[in-house]
Amino acid sequence: MHKLTRRSFLVAGGATVALTATQLQRPRLSWAQTGEINLYSSRHYNTDDALYEGFTEETGIRVNLIEGSADELLERILSEGSNSPADVFMTVDAGRLWRAADAGLFTPVSSAILAERIPENLRDAEGLWFGFSKRARVIMYNRDRVNPSDLSTYEALTDPQWGGRILIRTSGNIYNQSLVAGMIEVNGEAETEAWAAGFVENFARTPEGNDTAQIKAVAAGLGDIAIANSYYLVRMGKSDDPADQEVFDRIGVFHPNQDGRGTHVNISGAGVLTTAPNPDGAIAFLEYLSTPRAQSFFAEGNNEYPVVEGTELDPVLASLGSFKEDTVNVEAYGQNAGEAVQLMDRAGWA
Repeated sequence: MHKLTRRSFLVAGGATVALTATQLQRPRLSWAQTGEINLYSSRHYNTDDALYEGFTEETGIRVNLIEGSADELLERILSEGSNSPADVFMTVDAGRLWRAADAGLFTPVSSAILAERIPENLRDAEGLWFGFSKRARVIMYNRDRVNPSDLSTYEALTDPQWGGRILIRTSGNIYNQSLVAGMIEVNGEAETEAWAAGFVENFARTPEGNDTAQIKAVAAGLGDIAIANSYYLVRMGKSDDPADQEVFDRIGVFHPNQDGRGTHVNISGAGVLTTAPNPDGAIAFLEYLSTPRAQSFFAEGNNEYPVVEGTELDPVLASLGSFKEDTVNVEAYGQNAGEAVQLMDRAGWA
């Protein structure tokens, strides 16, 4: 088990703040209110420090951060039971958020601010969790070996022209499970299983490595296309390593299904725990995450897309182009996960 770390962020002094029209839309707690919240997070990005400091500056509430993998933190919350000090659980992928909700760990949150700012398809219908940033699972291709006009949809990747040319992670990866779960929601289980069988037949190799490994393999000519999350390529584009820059320059990005349902998107998000010692502070924290300032920090932390319209995009991320998003409710990624895993196994997806 990875070592869990705890960090506290506290801005000294209680600044006097004159309320403005903008601030009336900020978190519900009084600016003079003090206290703390305990945040269990599987996000590990340095820019998140500024995010938490900003919340403390605006509310006077300190953020105690406990970090670990999503599975570690969920296990910890369950083992702590009613004595858990956790107020908020934050993680990546709607499938993981759905699992936490299904285990009864989240309490419903009724917030006009969150309902207004967070798109309906990126949050739980009962207010158990909310998405605060997005990532797109796109087709990345070798610019020298693939004509993007030959690409169209995820479904079309079963075409024989892609035989021995596709690279992707294992079926055990939750990003792939959520992709397939979303396809089940749109196309049905039988059609999706037939697709998975044809898709696997076109693999260039037995799945191995993370998304970065797939992108590098495409650049090296071990395959011609890969399915990967957009932020992995953006990291390379912002890297000071010449090797990463070379990979970035060799890779093109194609957003599939633009003439239909749109490209698959997933989220990073959070929810308030049922046993939260400070539920009001926890709700205020979620509302803060939907503010323009916080959206910039939250999305920048992993080179993701903000969920609140009007937030400025990272320039490298913006260079990948705009696209139509699949608007299926991301709850489906958790609801259909079991079926997705089973059909991927039957299809021979290692």
